[in-house]
Amino acid sequence: MTVTSVDKDVDQLTLTLVADFTAPVEKVWQLWADPRQLERWWGPPNYPATFEEHDLTPGGEVRYYMTGPEGEKYGGWWRITTVTPPTSLEFTDGFSDSEGKPNPEMPTTAVRMTLTEREGGTRMELRSAFDTREQMDQLDTMGMTEGLRQSVGQMDDLLAA
Repeated sequence: MTVTSVDKDVDQLTLTLVADFTAPVEKVWQLWADPRQLERWWGPPNYPATFEEHDLTPGGEVRYYMTGPEGEKYGGWWRITTVTPPTSLEFTDGFSDSEGKPNPEMPTTAVRMTLTEREGGTRMELRSAFDTREQMDQLDTMGMTEGLRQSVGQMDDLLAA
Protein backbone atom coordinates (compact mmCIF):
# COMPACT_ATOMS: atom_id res chain seq x y z
CA MET A 1 0.00 0.00 0.00
CA THR A 2 1.09 3.53 -0.76
CA VAL A 3 0.19 5.15 2.56
CA THR A 4 3.36 5.21 4.64
CA SER A 5 2.05 7.06 7.70
CA VAL A 6 -0.99 8.70 9.24
CA ASP A 7 -0.25 11.04 12.15
CA LYS A 8 -3.00 12.46 14.33
CA ASP A 9 -1.59 15.37 16.35
CA VAL A 10 -4.17 16.39 18.95
CA ASP A 11 -1.96 19.22 20.26
CA GLN A 12 -1.65 20.85 16.82
CA LEU A 13 -5.16 19.74 15.74
CA THR A 14 -3.86 18.14 12.55
CA LEU A 15 -4.15 14.87 10.72
CA THR A 16 -1.30 14.24 8.29
CA LEU A 17 -1.22 11.40 5.79
CA VAL A 18 1.97 10.63 3.86
CA ALA A 19 1.94 8.41 0.77
CA ASP A 20 4.75 7.42 -1.56
CA PHE A 21 4.20 6.61 -5.23
CA THR A 22 6.48 5.27 -7.96
CA ALA A 23 4.97 7.73 -10.45
CA PRO A 24 6.30 11.20 -11.32
CA VAL A 25 4.85 14.32 -9.65
CA GLU A 26 2.95 15.39 -12.79
CA LYS A 27 1.12 12.06 -12.99
CA VAL A 28 0.11 12.16 -9.31
CA TRP A 29 -1.04 15.77 -9.79
CA GLN A 30 -3.39 14.65 -12.58
CA LEU A 31 -5.27 12.48 -10.07
CA TRP A 32 -6.26 15.76 -8.39
CA ALA A 33 -6.53 17.98 -11.48
CA ASP A 34 -8.77 15.72 -13.60
CA PRO A 35 -12.22 15.31 -12.00
CA ARG A 36 -12.83 11.99 -13.77
CA GLN A 37 -9.64 10.57 -12.24
CA LEU A 38 -10.42 12.17 -8.87
CA GLU A 39 -13.77 10.35 -8.88
CA ARG A 40 -11.94 7.05 -9.07
CA TRP A 41 -10.16 7.48 -5.75
CA TRP A 42 -11.71 10.28 -3.64
CA GLY A 43 -13.83 8.46 -1.11
CA PRO A 44 -13.49 4.95 0.31
CA PRO A 45 -14.08 2.04 -2.11
CA ASN A 46 -17.71 1.57 -0.99
CA TYR A 47 -18.46 5.32 -1.28
CA PRO A 48 -17.48 6.42 -4.81
CA ALA A 49 -17.46 10.14 -5.54
CA THR A 50 -19.14 12.07 -8.33
CA PHE A 51 -17.74 15.55 -9.01
CA GLU A 52 -20.30 18.05 -10.26
CA GLU A 53 -18.04 21.12 -10.20
CA HIS A 54 -14.24 21.18 -10.30
CA ASP A 55 -12.53 24.57 -10.47
CA LEU A 56 -8.95 24.35 -9.16
CA THR A 57 -8.21 28.06 -9.25
CA PRO A 58 -7.85 30.35 -6.22
CA GLY A 59 -11.37 31.15 -5.07
CA GLY A 60 -12.73 28.28 -7.18
CA GLU A 61 -15.08 25.66 -5.87
CA VAL A 62 -15.32 21.92 -6.09
CA ARG A 63 -18.64 20.19 -5.40
CA TYR A 64 -19.14 16.46 -5.15
CA TYR A 65 -21.13 13.75 -3.48
CA MET A 66 -20.26 10.24 -2.41
CA THR A 67 -22.77 7.44 -2.89
CA GLY A 68 -22.98 4.82 -0.15
CA PRO A 69 -23.65 1.10 -0.55
CA GLU A 70 -27.41 1.58 -0.07
CA GLY A 71 -27.57 4.49 -2.56
CA GLU A 72 -27.46 7.22 0.09
CA LYS A 73 -25.66 10.43 -0.96
CA TYR A 74 -23.22 12.46 1.14
CA GLY A 75 -22.29 15.87 -0.23
CA GLY A 76 -19.03 17.74 0.08
CA TRP A 77 -17.35 20.90 -1.16
CA TRP A 78 -13.92 22.50 -1.38
CA ARG A 79 -13.12 26.19 -1.60
CA ILE A 80 -9.70 26.54 -3.23
CA THR A 81 -7.32 28.94 -1.48
CA THR A 82 -4.05 28.36 -3.34
CA VAL A 83 -2.92 26.14 -6.17
CA THR A 84 0.57 25.68 -7.59
CA PRO A 85 0.43 22.98 -10.28
CA PRO A 86 1.85 20.37 -10.17
CA THR A 87 3.07 20.50 -6.57
CA SER A 88 0.50 21.92 -4.17
CA LEU A 89 -3.14 22.56 -3.49
CA GLU A 90 -4.77 24.18 -0.47
CA PHE A 91 -8.49 24.28 0.20
CA THR A 92 -11.21 24.40 2.81
CA ASP A 93 -13.11 21.11 2.91
CA GLY A 94 -16.68 20.87 4.14
CA PHE A 95 -19.96 18.99 4.05
CA SER A 96 -22.99 19.86 1.92
CA ASP A 97 -26.69 19.56 2.64
CA SER A 98 -29.10 17.69 0.36
CA GLU A 99 -29.23 20.70 -1.99
CA GLY A 100 -25.44 20.86 -2.36
CA LYS A 101 -25.05 23.96 -0.17
CA PRO A 102 -22.43 24.11 2.61
CA ASN A 103 -23.81 22.63 5.82
CA PRO A 104 -23.00 25.15 8.60
CA GLU A 105 -23.73 22.54 11.29
CA MET A 106 -20.76 20.42 10.21
CA PRO A 107 -17.10 21.26 10.74
CA THR A 108 -14.73 22.32 7.99
CA THR A 109 -11.03 21.55 7.71
CA ALA A 110 -8.16 23.43 6.09
CA VAL A 111 -6.37 21.00 3.78
CA ARG A 112 -2.88 21.30 2.31
CA MET A 113 -1.71 18.77 -0.26
CA THR A 114 1.90 18.83 -1.39
CA LEU A 115 3.74 16.68 -3.90
CA THR A 116 7.52 16.40 -3.79
CA GLU A 117 9.86 14.50 -6.03
CA ARG A 118 11.73 11.72 -4.29
CA GLU A 119 13.99 8.94 -5.44
CA GLY A 120 11.88 6.59 -7.52
CA GLY A 121 8.77 8.75 -7.57
CA THR A 122 6.63 11.16 -5.57
CA ARG A 123 5.77 11.78 -1.93
CA MET A 124 2.32 13.18 -1.23
CA GLU A 125 1.59 14.85 2.10
CA LEU A 126 -2.05 15.54 2.87
CA ARG A 127 -2.54 17.64 6.00
CA SER A 128 -5.94 18.49 7.48
CA ALA A 129 -6.14 21.18 10.18
CA PHE A 130 -9.12 21.39 12.52
CA ASP A 131 -10.50 24.39 14.42
CA THR A 132 -11.14 22.51 17.67
CA ARG A 133 -10.43 19.20 19.34
CA GLU A 134 -14.18 18.51 19.32
CA GLN A 135 -14.32 18.90 15.53
CA MET A 136 -11.28 16.67 15.14
CA ASP A 137 -12.87 13.99 17.33
CA GLN A 138 -16.22 14.31 15.54
CA LEU A 139 -14.71 13.74 12.10
CA ASP A 140 -12.52 10.92 13.37
CA THR A 141 -15.59 9.22 14.87
CA MET A 142 -17.32 9.59 11.49
CA GLY A 143 -14.45 7.59 9.92
CA MET A 144 -12.32 10.35 8.39
CA THR A 145 -8.96 8.78 9.26
CA GLU A 146 -9.75 5.30 7.94
CA GLY A 147 -11.70 6.69 4.98
CA LEU A 148 -8.72 8.83 3.97
CA ARG A 149 -6.36 5.87 4.24
CA GLN A 150 -8.68 3.75 2.06
CA SER A 151 -9.21 6.54 -0.48
CA VAL A 152 -5.52 7.28 -1.00
CA GLY A 153 -4.86 3.54 -1.11
CA GLN A 154 -6.77 3.45 -4.42
CA MET A 155 -4.35 5.82 -6.15
CA ASP A 156 -1.71 3.16 -6.90
CA ASP A 157 -3.92 1.27 -9.36
CA LEU A 158 -4.77 4.47 -11.21
CA LEU A 159 -1.11 5.49 -11.46
CA ALA A 160 -0.18 2.04 -12.78
CA ALA A 161 -2.71 2.26 -15.62
